[in-house]
Amino acid sequence: MKGFKKIWGIWLLALLLVITAGCGATNNAKNTNNAGTTESAAQEQTSNNTTGSEQDAKTTTYPLTVKDSSGTEFTFESAPKRIVSLAPSETEGLFALGLDEQVVGVSDNDDYPEAVKDKPKMGGFQINVEAVVAAQPDLVMAASLIDPATVKSLTDLGIKVYQSNPKTVDEVIEHIKTVGQITDHQGEAEQVAKQMQDELNKVTEAVKGLTEDQKKKVYIEFSPGWTVGKGEFMDEMITLAGGVNVASDITGWSEINEENIIKANPDVILYAKSVVDENNQTLADIIKGRGGWNQISAIKEDRVVGLDDNLLSRPGPRVTQGLIEVAKAIYPDLIQ
Repeated sequence: MKGFKKIWGIWLLALLLVITAGCGATNNAKNTNNAGTTESAAQEQTSNNTTGSEQDAKTTTYPLTVKDSSGTEFTFESAPKRIVSLAPSETEGLFALGLDEQVVGVSDNDDYPEAVKDKPKMGGFQINVEAVVAAQPDLVMAASLIDPATVKSLTDLGIKVYQSNPKTVDEVIEHIKTVGQITDHQGEAEQVAKQMQDELNKVTEAVKGLTEDQKKKVYIEFSPGWTVGKGEFMDEMITLAGGVNVASDITGWSEINEENIIKANPDVILYAKSVVDENNQTLADIIKGRGGWNQISAIKEDRVVGLDDNLLSRPGPRVTQGLIEVAKAIYPDLIQ
């Protein structure tokens, strides 16, 4: 990967998952009077405690205790008013819930929506702890790969650092609901969740009739020389889209074995269209230029498709739009 002009943050983090992250757990949430309630049950608990009116169903009862993906518990006496986001996926989720005014800082890697460009920057892979402290947040939203030393530096100062690590589309949807509960934006969170569920259903309904023989073999490469196997977000995306990941025999992110890919003979190859090397070669050029790969069906039939890596790599509210793009790339006749 040396020499690339653009090293886009989230995929580098994804590669680091091989070393630093185990299986992600869905964030758990509970009411303080109902310890041990899971995140989805907490949503049901909130609904059951309402008077039945639409307004009541969208109101969070405080104090509220939640548990993040690291197992740390936090109690909120009221909705956070100043939020710092240290991950693009979290930022996208906060803006989708209408919390743009509460967001007082974002990571250097944030680029969506457009309004994030005007927000104070808190650093990239190396978090600027001083900037975070100066923003005076009452909540910091962070992905699971934030440096533990950084988390400790902030928590030692009494700052709540809520980490997330959704590994499936369903977990992304539940996480967004939990953020809505924490911030008293449950109505907005339900709307976002419904749209995501509708987009998920669009894909699964379109491909549900495929037999095993009809399912296309898919190879994905979003970082030069690396692919992803079972147990990771991208593997599930391929499966939900009706494809069969040719690297499903491995676990997590791994450097590729070129001979194995040739032998697997994928019908479709997906790649990150943003990647360009020092010679202005796209990842598609690199893939097609490998020795012996011209015999792969996907290359012979020109089924090498570039995708917006941000839609796929960020476990936020747009991930189901990314899923639709994956499905279109694999089955253009089934997904419109």
